[in-house]
Amino acid sequence: MKFSANLGFLWADRSLPAAIRAAKTAGFDAVECHWPYGARTDDVQAALEETGLSMLGLNTARGNPGENGLAALPGREEEARAAINQAIAYADAVGAGAIHVMAGFADGQEAESAFAENLRYACGQTSKTILIEPLNRHDAPGYFLTTTDQAAETIATVGAANLKLMFDCYHAGRTEGDVLTRMESLLPVIGHIQIASVPDRGAPDHGELHYPTIFAGIETLGWKRPLGAEYRPGGDTDATLGWLAAAR
Repeated sequence: MKFSANLGFLWADRSLPAAIRAAKTAGFDAVECHWPYGARTDDVQAALEETGLSMLGLNTARGNPGENGLAALPGREEEARAAINQAIAYADAVGAGAIHVMAGFADGQEAESAFAENLRYACGQTSKTILIEPLNRHDAPGYFLTTTDQAAETIATVGAANLKLMFDCYHAGRTEGDVLTRMESLLPVIGHIQIASVPDRGAPDHGELHYPTIFAGIETLGWKRPLGAEYRPGGDTDATLGWLAAAR
């Protein structure tokens, strides 16, 4: 199996270029990040070229302090689309293949309409994969997108070929369960898979999800792309990487 280091959490105490180099040393096949905008794109690109790693994806900006995305916020379309444009420009500069458009804290029909229209905008601005990700209600109470079914309905409504689901085993495991069956049913619309333990979001080597079974199931589904290790190391990242050697 192949794995991507999510540098929003792993080696988060280092600059993004330094974290990319650490991921290479640790044996990851790719990297991904959350909000890289404070790092110069030429420095990031240099680290990617030096290591031979690809940047799989990044997030749109959260918005104002306390916010968690803008795309489902009625009346904030101009800001949401500016964040989408920013993400596309950064992704173009570093060769990232996907952009996670963050919905934000909202609910109701107006939010649903705003989210769909902003996603149509994003999908029309780039050929890159546009990702949406349900966040569990424990970690992100009030977030607009909360279930994989809701995400699948949104993807069908928008109707863009490059709009896909970011299937996070951690978020699905916290509130939906039956992770492998759900993953199999949604496989046609999945653009990326992420992993972390349930319920503490630590390394994928303990907790309610048995990751050797999850990994075997993913292989059976024919998934070949890197899985995103988006977990909180709770200290030194290198000290948590026993699972990676075991998964190899």
